[in-house]
Amino acid sequence: MGTIAEIEKEIVDEFAVFDDWMDKYAYLIEIGSGLEGMDEQYKTEEHLIKGCQSRVWFHAEMKDGLLFFTADSDAIITKGIAGLLLRVFSGQKPEDIVRADLKFVDEIGLTQHLSPTRSNGLLSMIKQIRMYAIAADAGLKSAK
Repeated sequence: MGTIAEIEKEIVDEFAVFDDWMDKYAYLIEIGSGLEGMDEQYKTEEHLIKGCQSRVWFHAEMKDGLLFFTADSDAIITKGIAGLLLRVFSGQKPEDIVRADLKFVDEIGLTQHLSPTRSNGLLSMIKQIRMYAIAADAGLKSAK
C-alpha cells in the first residue's frame, strides 16, 4: 500500500486516460460496482453521512495503528466516490489522513463536474473521514 500522495497520483493518472466526463462517470460507476458492501450492522443513523442527498454510510476501525474504512451508498455514483476515498484513506495512519491535502479531487475535475448536491456530499464524506482520523489520532496519543 502506498502513501496517500502516491495513491492520489495513481487516481489522477487513471482519470487522465478519459477525455470526456461521461467516461469518467462510467469509471466512477465501475468503481462503485466493485466496492464491497459493508456489514448491515453499520448501516445505521450513526454511520450515515449528513449532507449527502443519497444515503451513504461510512464505518472506521483501527487496526495496528492504521485506520480502515468501509462504505456503502444507495446511489452508484456516490458509491464510486466513496470507493475513491476508501482507496486513498483506508489503511493509512490517522495523522496522515488529517494532514492530507486531497489535490486529486480538483485534479481529476471531480468538484467541477459534480452536481452541487453531490459536491456537498463529497465534502461531507471527506469531513467525516477526517473526524474519524482526528478521533483515532487523539486516542492513540492519549494511550501513550
